[in-house]
Amino acid sequence: MRYLIPALVCVLLLPLTASAQTGYPMVMSLKPVAVQAGQTAEVEFNTRYSMLGAYRVLVSGNGVTGEVIPPEVKEGEKPSITKLKVKITAAANALPGVRDVRLATPQGASTIGQLVIVRDPVTYESGDNNSRDKANELTLPATACGVIEKNEDVDFFKFSVEAGVELNFHCRCGRLQDRIHDLQNHADPMITIRNSMGGTVAASDNHFFGDPFLAVKFDRAGEYFLEIRDVRYQGNAYWEYAVEIANRPFVSNVYPLGIAREQETQVELIGTQLPEAKTASMTLGKDLAEGPAWSQLKLGDDVSNPAPVYVTSLPVVLETADDNNAPDAGQIVTLPAGINGRISTESDVDCFRFEAKKGDKFTFEVRARRYQSSIDPYIRVLNAEGKQLSENDDLRDFKRGFADSRIENWAAPADGTYVLEIRDMHLRGGDSFVYFIEATRAEPHFTLYADTDKTLLTPGTNGVVFVQLERKNGFTGEVQLHIDGLPPGVEAVCGRILPDKGRDGCIILRAAPDAKLDIADVTISGTSSWSPAEGAAPLDLAAVATVYQEMYQPGGGRGHWPVDAHTVSIGDPNDIRGIKLSESDIVLKPGESKKIEVEIVRSDEYDKNVTLDVRFFHLSEFCNTLPPGVKFDEGKSSKLITGKNTKGHVVLTADANAAPVDRQLVPVTANVSLNFVMKTTFSADPLWVSVAPKE
Repeated sequence: MRYLIPALVCVLLLPLTASAQTGYPMVMSLKPVAVQAGQTAEVEFNTRYSMLGAYRVLVSGNGVTGEVIPPEVKEGEKPSITKLKVKITAAANALPGVRDVRLATPQGASTIGQLVIVRDPVTYESGDNNSRDKANELTLPATACGVIEKNEDVDFFKFSVEAGVELNFHCRCGRLQDRIHDLQNHADPMITIRNSMGGTVAASDNHFFGDPFLAVKFDRAGEYFLEIRDVRYQGNAYWEYAVEIANRPFVSNVYPLGIAREQETQVELIGTQLPEAKTASMTLGKDLAEGPAWSQLKLGDDVSNPAPVYVTSLPVVLETADDNNAPDAGQIVTLPAGINGRISTESDVDCFRFEAKKGDKFTFEVRARRYQSSIDPYIRVLNAEGKQLSENDDLRDFKRGFADSRIENWAAPADGTYVLEIRDMHLRGGDSFVYFIEATRAEPHFTLYADTDKTLLTPGTNGVVFVQLERKNGFTGEVQLHIDGLPPGVEAVCGRILPDKGRDGCIILRAAPDAKLDIADVTISGTSSWSPAEGAAPLDLAAVATVYQEMYQPGGGRGHWPVDAHTVSIGDPNDIRGIKLSESDIVLKPGESKKIEVEIVRSDEYDKNVTLDVRFFHLSEFCNTLPPGVKFDEGKSSKLITGKNTKGHVVLTADANAAPVDRQLVPVTANVSLNFVMKTTFSADPLWVSVAPKE
């Protein structure tokens, strides 16, 4: 959960008059991008669109807070503030790593920025440090921060070491840009360690995905240099980096990767500068949610950097030392189970044998690459004779693909023995090629995805949250949507996702006319009571939605990246002050069309085009909550409202074979373009659409 931190009370909190096409701030970078635990530091937020009036800071996780430092603004002026100082305070026990951070402004919640909490003092590049003789000096341990700001920019930092010292250099740069909404081109950083003569001691390009990592033992005492640049010698004003440099253990992974709660587990440490035993004890608390987590390990008098683990409630199985490289030598396991293993050498193949009855259905999901493992897993299901029955390389969750593997809803063709096989796709191997396989029965369920990650409301107006569903393992039920954690003064009308092939639903939010500036992270979920067969007892199913932030892709495309939470904000009156419908509850007969008159209320200054819709659409359709067989008839609709005009209409048409539906929630939206990709979406009060039975 994010913390909400009041800003200093100042003139910026006075109401603002919206100008034409008012855009929410789009965070591009933080400078510096890192703050040391136990310290308070000023961080500059750089955005597209103004942060004027910013009043709160939201930071994911615990132990980190923020406070806006109000800029000087003359009375009566409303400048565009695209650089803003924020005071970040990180508690001494704040977990190191990357946090999502946002600003609350009268224009709405900003997009996500990235903040790194580090253990050591931060040195930000200064002056012209593009050569060794102008390098910025570091006192180790340290975190070197800066920006690869232009083409051919090469930054240098100098440091001194004694003979025999080993240092880790952990760079975060490209990974920090994945969630930056409007940053189309990303850095591909590399680091090089040079001696006093400029000779290369060590270099690294890609280690943690596109970011480099080095562990260097210095045989000779003296002065050395850290060089960081883009591999292609490209640059960008927003390509911030943080390189953590320290002579202490760095744990990249632990083995086993999948760990049960409340059980003391001895784990093998994988990384550099590790204690001689290379082991540690780990006990996960009972309240820790199932799924990925970051855990620090006690190493003598110190703690490690946070290492990735996967919290599981499955019976945990550990790969044995016996040879399991062939189907007939596979390790025997009983499913369901969580299987921990490692591709320990080149060309290693791990096989696990299990018994299944005809029609038994299983899902096998590998969790590895997403958690810093070196493996690019490839899995197969074989019969007892070694014949392939199913295989997968890369899995896909909704709109994003991952290098990990999943075989979903596999059904045993007959009673017998089967083999689950895993290897690295490129036949590599080593200590860091750890994996955890969730081998579970393929039970019917569903997953939910919210698009996008923020909803802007203003007093007396509505917004809409779009939710999409993926059906798993035969689930065909209806899903009722829910939302929790709304700020005071905001009410919700929660729609549903229709059964069978239904995929899309929505939630319409309304701010009270007297609602005050506020912001809150919310939880979006869905429930279903569904019978898998006639007469069967219903299954009570539930899921919490994964939240996607929309991304501006090169060429005008609209991409997605998962973020921590959906944020609802109440801002100042905006371009659109209201939307009125001629009808709020319509019934369509099969083959019938109906026109709904729409009137928008503009701000006095706003005279730009407004587009009406009942779907979420950019170049292609992303979400459509209309009942099956009902379409938005664009040809008969007047969806473009130009200039100072305020009236249009939408036409809905049911085809001749449309199935009956009772009161499906549909949003009628007015969309204001901010750029070719992005828009601000306002919603009317709920429109309920029914389809009558065919006569």
